Amino acid sequence: MTTATTDLHSQEELADLAAEIVTDGFSGVKGTEFQSQPAYEALVGAGSELWLDTGDMEAARKVWAKELSGLTTNNNLVNQVVQTGSLDQVIGQIGKRMRERVPGLSQKDLIIEAAFILNAKIALGLVETFDAKVSVELHPDIADDWRSSLAFGKRYYALNPGHLLVKAPITPDGYIAVRKLSEAGVPINFTLGFSARQNYFAALFSRPRYVNVFLGRLGSLVDDNGLGDSTNIGEHVTLVSQEHIEELRGRQQAPTRQIAASIRSGQQVAHLAGVDVQTIPPKAAQEYLSNNADAKMDIRRHSSAQFPVQLNSDPETARKISTLWEVPDNFKAFTAAAVEQGDSITEGSQILELAKQHGVNDFFRSWSEEELQQIEAGGKIPKWSLWGENTAPDEMMSVAALRAFTKDQRELDGRIQRLIGG
Repeated sequence: MTTATTDLHSQEELADLAAEIVTDGFSGVKGTEFQSQPAYEALVGAGSELWLDTGDMEAARKVWAKELSGLTTNNNLVNQVVQTGSLDQVIGQIGKRMRERVPGLSQKDLIIEAAFILNAKIALGLVETFDAKVSVELHPDIADDWRSSLAFGKRYYALNPGHLLVKAPITPDGYIAVRKLSEAGVPINFTLGFSARQNYFAALFSRPRYVNVFLGRLGSLVDDNGLGDSTNIGEHVTLVSQEHIEELRGRQQAPTRQIAASIRSGQQVAHLAGVDVQTIPPKAAQEYLSNNADAKMDIRRHSSAQFPVQLNSDPETARKISTLWEVPDNFKAFTAAAVEQGDSITEGSQILELAKQHGVNDFFRSWSEEELQQIEAGGKIPKWSLWGENTAPDEMMSVAALRAFTKDQRELDGRIQRLIGG
């Protein structure tokens, strides 16, 4: 990150210039008047806030209605936009202006700054069009650097405090970064979550505005690896996590709200009515609207008990997968100890050590660079045969998801580098 190679004056210059470039051409929130959709209204009536999971403005317009209040972007979605070439001229100007203002800026720092600006520009375009909250993602290269995450998170939020949320990934340092950002008043969408226990710890230790369960990928984990019947697994984990989050919120122990993410179908949208927030891909949104076009649907809240999981796996595999929705007493004791230590925890390794002291030996694991490359090569859904024996399913899924974003970011950064030159 920039702070490692530039002095304080240069950092301030960069932040000011980046903000100037980002806001170029934006006149403020205008928003278009959209019509109401009764099918969406039913979900809102059940207690869900509705967002779209896309950075594609035209795809969003097709399913947008006044009941929707947010959008989420990520490295993959931003990369898709950038690879169209529509921002090539902007990228060239970013390189030129930054080199003129901060001549000693390294190539790596210039690329990270350019990626920050592109993320923010796409997000502000969505804000201006839909008058909605938009989540913007931190660069994956700083996922294990809470100090850099803190700096860039504050910079994102300062661009438009009324509309921008900051997405930070679940990592050991990510928990610290989100705690610091939350203390600073920055609303965080704590992303790449896959289990109730990850979100329980996040809510109490890091206190983000939002946590996630990427529920569609959990079904794919079971299906792609032949681990049994994946029916209901995504819904079950999400609803168990929602129930824990609601309980903590009811006790005024955490301000956090639950997001149902990685939704795959219109049916899942209906099943998850009442979850605090649903972030829905346009395709699933259109399917939900088509299924409920006559507005005579029976949309209501459900409990996790209404979506039981029958894996039909071998007992050891089933036991491991069940950790996705279990929050046992030793895990709660570990969380309480972390909360008590609070800001004295300044390195992610301290969280790992504390977890082990409480018998939680699988919450995180150490990854070699070779292993990270191997799991990245496998894509978003890791191979159980490679990782299932010595890695918890939520940990393997979070790491695989972050590495998939890293791969997308690498492609985006490569285009930036070609356009700004050496």
